[in-house]
Amino acid sequence: MEATERRIGLEQEFFLVDGEGVPSDRADKFLSRCREMAAEEGLEPESFVEEVSRSIIEINNPPARTIAGLAETCLASLDLALRAGREIGVRLYPLATYPLPVAPTLRDDPSYELQIRTIGHARFLNAARCAGVHLHLELPTGTVDPDTVVSSGATPAAREELLNLYNLATALDPALVALTRACPFYEGLAPGLAVRTAFYRGSTLFGWEGLYTNLPEVGVLRPYARSVEELVEHGFAGYRAWLGAMDRAGVERRTFFETGGNVLKASWNPVRLNQHGTVELRGMDGNYPQVVLTVAALIHATANRVREEGLIVEPDDQTYVFEVDGDRLLVPGFEYLGKSLFYATATIGVESPEVCAYLDSIVEFAAPEGTGLDYLSGLGAPYNTTEAEILAQCPRDIISKDEGLRLIRESCNELEEQVSSLRRKITEISAET
Repeated sequence: MEATERRIGLEQEFFLVDGEGVPSDRADKFLSRCREMAAEEGLEPESFVEEVSRSIIEINNPPARTIAGLAETCLASLDLALRAGREIGVRLYPLATYPLPVAPTLRDDPSYELQIRTIGHARFLNAARCAGVHLHLELPTGTVDPDTVVSSGATPAAREELLNLYNLATALDPALVALTRACPFYEGLAPGLAVRTAFYRGSTLFGWEGLYTNLPEVGVLRPYARSVEELVEHGFAGYRAWLGAMDRAGVERRTFFETGGNVLKASWNPVRLNQHGTVELRGMDGNYPQVVLTVAALIHATANRVREEGLIVEPDDQTYVFEVDGDRLLVPGFEYLGKSLFYATATIGVESPEVCAYLDSIVEFAAPEGTGLDYLSGLGAPYNTTEAEILAQCPRDIISKDEGLRLIRESCNELEEQVSSLRRKITEISAET
């Protein structure tokens, strides 16, 4: 397969709620109905999967070579899920955090149980209070190995593509956080942060008590890799850190391997290699389809330009935006990207001049053409976010129960309206071509 034909995949998590907006633990019944309907309608039943709690589900979309193709399958799956939900009396809440205090019912699953025992129950609950979107950039077949990180049989061209895409994904991480900031409330409070990012990743540097605060090797953004060998070492460093954490918690290592554990599965980092042969970008907030597909189009176009022009992605400590220099794409060095820029992204967000300049440079670099649906039209300063729209209506640090439930119901409504309107657009475009 030519590099320009690489596919992009998308996974999105959703909260299940009842008609009032209260979390519903009926995921198993909902998923069973989705799979039945998918089999009847020619979609993939295995696209509808369980998640960490019984009130969260995930929809995995088949990879596609174009954003138009990805949008079509994504929206078809969403439409099916919405119809299944109506049948059994549940709705899909799409935003990254449930705004009110919630005590999730965790699944009785060995892979989750060992994480709970290793990380701690109270800290692990952050995973069940957050919903994200994961994008996958396809690599050449046979590049990734779950036990050695990179396959010994990977060609030099495949290794070069892997290194470039991994570093590109790292350089794009603050953009994903900035553009997809969704619900500003977490457990009833709005702390003025990108809350899913803060409470899922955690950070000792910034004082965020999140899921991976004490295990940054497996849960936070890792530095760029200067070589494939260094990328492999990143993978094994996280693996050793995870096994060490299990040892300290008194969890037998065999339980990790009995649940399918390997080097790659000891990583929940915002950018990681996936054993299905992709670079996985995990930094996006759960959001509405228009936002998700817009950012997917931006990432897809950026990666395609790097591939098509054979650009070398090169971190540079004197660079603060994306800049093309001959056959190199210069990106911000990690000292700036992972500290100043990331902090501005997670606090001030798109209103920060340095974040805005960084985003402008990415949009200009992507310059997408022929993406089918023009999701990137209008993307540029001033950047609008779902979070900003919510805060304009509810500009307080604390949200009441009634306000929170209303926000949830309105978000469910918006999801349903966007799925319907975007599917109509696809039908209109298909009719014209």
